[in-house]
Amino acid sequence: MKIGFIGLGNMGGPMAANLAKAGHKVAGFDLAAPMPGGVVKAASAAEAAAGAEVVITMLPNGAILRAVADEIVPAMAAGAVFCDCSTVDVESARAVAGQAQAAGLGALDAPVSGGVGGATAGTLTFMVGGSAEAFDKVKPLFDIMGQKAVHCGEAGAGQAAKICNNMILGVTMIATCEAFALADKLGLDRARMFDVVSTSSGYSWSMNAYCPAPGVGPASPADNGYKPGFAAELMLKDLRLSQQAAEAADADTPMGELAAALYARFVEDEDGKGRDFSAMLPRFEARHRQG
Repeated sequence: MKIGFIGLGNMGGPMAANLAKAGHKVAGFDLAAPMPGGVVKAASAAEAAAGAEVVITMLPNGAILRAVADEIVPAMAAGAVFCDCSTVDVESARAVAGQAQAAGLGALDAPVSGGVGGATAGTLTFMVGGSAEAFDKVKPLFDIMGQKAVHCGEAGAGQAAKICNNMILGVTMIATCEAFALADKLGLDRARMFDVVSTSSGYSWSMNAYCPAPGVGPASPADNGYKPGFAAELMLKDLRLSQQAAEAADADTPMGELAAALYARFVEDEDGKGRDFSAMLPRFEARHRQG
């Protein structure tokens, strides 16, 4: 299959490389990132998209997605699928899908979970919004880049699933870090706490698979000086998207709102920028109860 891939940074680069490794013809474009192995460099986003059966984008935000869509939609062949794997606001995802469909294209919003490690290993999870026809066309590519692709519904449903999932993740990571910091102050051994919580009602992905305490549970960024697997600033971005969506939908999400405020403080006023989102644990370790 002929594929255009726009946005070849930490996530897009390995995703495009895996497609090329699988034998697909991949033309890539990025303003700064180097071309991954097997990917042919295009002079522009429009050139990467021209003649492609599927165009995949992995971009920083909704404004950039809309700008790229303005450039590539006119260059794409009728019947091709525009598959955006960025994490953006639901409104932008739906607007770009409508623009693509009006031009005779298929459109999918397909944000991912799994981080850079998942992108490199080809074990991402895709949460996909759009038509069943477009999903079926791109499914073989999802199978190369990831371990699971869930068709969540119509345009915007993939982004909705992603921000709801990551709101849960942000809230549970904060609770997990708070609990470890409290356990420390109560004199409870971290390994024993993990043994209890990981097999009882406190079980969660944040505890069991991505434990924020170094030397406890499976290996995680905590065991590597909190070098990001999923950066705190990316968690902040997703939590802000969740609150933007909550406001638009008139949904009451007080825990999501508080998590967004805590990560904003951690990233913008403390030392969280450039660290893994689980580095909330040393933050809570160093703090005391506020009167």
